[in-house]
Amino acid sequence: MPPMTAPADLTFLAALARIALDAGAVIRRIEANGIHAREKADASVVTDADEAAEALICPALRTLAPGTPIIAEEAVAAGGGVAPGRRFFLVDPLDGTREFVSGNGEYTVNIALVEDGTPRYGIIYAPAKGLLYAGGDGAAFKALRAPEDAVVPESWTPIHCRLRPAGPIRVCASRSHSDPSTSAFIGGFEVEDCVNAGSALKFGLLAEGAVDLYPRLSPVMEWDSAAGHAIVVAAGGSVRRPDGSPLTYGHPENDFRVNGFIAEGRPVA
Repeated sequence: MPPMTAPADLTFLAALARIALDAGAVIRRIEANGIHAREKADASVVTDADEAAEALICPALRTLAPGTPIIAEEAVAAGGGVAPGRRFFLVDPLDGTREFVSGNGEYTVNIALVEDGTPRYGIIYAPAKGLLYAGGDGAAFKALRAPEDAVVPESWTPIHCRLRPAGPIRVCASRSHSDPSTSAFIGGFEVEDCVNAGSALKFGLLAEGAVDLYPRLSPVMEWDSAAGHAIVVAAGGSVRRPDGSPLTYGHPENDFRVNGFIAEGRPVA
């Protein structure tokens, strides 16, 4: 693995972005040829694209960082038991499978590097939109990149969470997974606008300052939130458990489940 020092290691982020873009190319090819969806044992949806993207990502990460454990959604679903170490990757090869099947383009490839339970580097890539978010060690970026494009991190645009206004705020919520607890939580704020979006794109909207708050009070999986967590923190925001305690990762004893989180931008001064 390349040495990682603050400020953000663009060489390492670029390598992760290249893997995500290559996975995006695989997904787009399958999307163009027809999507075949089926239900897994937990009733969630999986497609050939999920599996093909993961089959590309995991060997590429092993080449990039030999010996670093990889916790990937489809491998875990198939019974693959990999123990996370002090440093490990979390991979969702296709976050927002329902959005992928619906054809609305709001799906992403998520890759995160976790160290000591905290996401340090994250990549979120939306292949259908050609939209890349990347971040770690206090620097976050946004770029428009088609799957076949060169990465070129020097041309990425730095992004920051916006300073939370004293008045009404902008909120982001899930397009496909609304729940009463999250709706009630949002109802406690004076809301200027509530943006509904699929997959981890909501973290990107928060990191670039388009919204101020992204709460999710129903359970998700660690690979759903780790990359976005890293990017939001790198952009100046925070991601915590609903009770305000730190959100940590690498918990096989909880089946890698996250029992909700609250992601927010910079607090009002």
